[in-house]
Amino acid sequence: MTLTWTVAAAVLFGALLHASWNALVKSSSDKALDTALIHLLGSLVAIPAALILGWPASAAWPFIMASVVIHIAYYTALTGAYRHGDLGLTYPLMRGTAPLLVALSVAITVGETLSAWSWAGVLAVSCGVLALGLSRHALDSPRAVGFALANAVIIAAYTVVDALGARASGHPVQYVAALFVLDGWPFALIVLSRRGAAAAWPYARRRWPVALLGAAASLASYGIALWAMTRAPVATVAALRETSVVFAVLLGSWLLKETLSLRRLVAIAAIAAGVMALRMG
Repeated sequence: MTLTWTVAAAVLFGALLHASWNALVKSSSDKALDTALIHLLGSLVAIPAALILGWPASAAWPFIMASVVIHIAYYTALTGAYRHGDLGLTYPLMRGTAPLLVALSVAITVGETLSAWSWAGVLAVSCGVLALGLSRHALDSPRAVGFALANAVIIAAYTVVDALGARASGHPVQYVAALFVLDGWPFALIVLSRRGAAAAWPYARRRWPVALLGAAASLASYGIALWAMTRAPVATVAALRETSVVFAVLLGSWLLKETLSLRRLVAIAAIAAGVMALRMG
C-alpha cells in the first residue's frame, strides 16, 4: 500500500472537516451537550446510509463494539480538555502524540513497517503539531493537558481498532455507517442523565442546526479516514489526518480570536514538510 495524491487530498479534506466540528464544540457554551448532540445527530444521519448500504460482515462487529466503548472515553476526555483549555492548546496535544502511538501500535498488531521517509513525515507532523500546542501557557492549564494527553492514547486505540475493523469488513463505508449508528447514543444518554431533559431540550432546540453540520462533518471526516486506511498504511493516514490541527489553529485564530504567533507559523511549516515526506515515503 502507498499513499497516492488522490488519497492524500481526500485525507486533507477530511482533516478540514474534523477541525471544523471540533471548533464548533469549542465555541459552544456547553461543550458536553454540544458533543452529545453532534454525535447523536450523527447516529440519526447514519441510519439511512446503513439501511441503504447494509450491515458490515460479521468479522467487523467485534471491532465496532470495541470502538463504541473506546469512543465513550474519547468524548468524555474531549469535553474535559475543552472545558479546561483553549482549542489552540488542547487540540494539538490530543492529535500530536497520537500518530507516533499509532505507528508503534500497527507495527505490532498489523505488521506494517514504515520507510525512512514515512517515519520522518510522522515525526515532523507530530513535532509540528506538538509545537502548536506546547507553550508556557500549558503549565497554567495542567488539567487541560492531562485530559488532552489521555485522549491521545484513546485516539491511537480507536484508530487502530477501526482500521482493522474497516479492513475486516471489506467495505469501509458500511463499517463507518454502522459505527456511527451505534456510537452517538451511549455518550448522549450519559450526558442526558447528568443534565436532565429540562436543561438538554432547550439547548438542543437552539443548537441543532449547527450541530447537524458538525455531525455531517464528523461522519464524512471519519469515513474518509477509514477508507484511506484500506488503501494506504494506517500510520501514514493517521499522521496525515492530524494536519487537521493546522485548520484548527487557523479556525481558532479566526473564529475564537486565539493568538497566532510566529512559533505556530513555524510549526505549521514543519507539518507541511512532514506531509511532503509522507507522500515521498
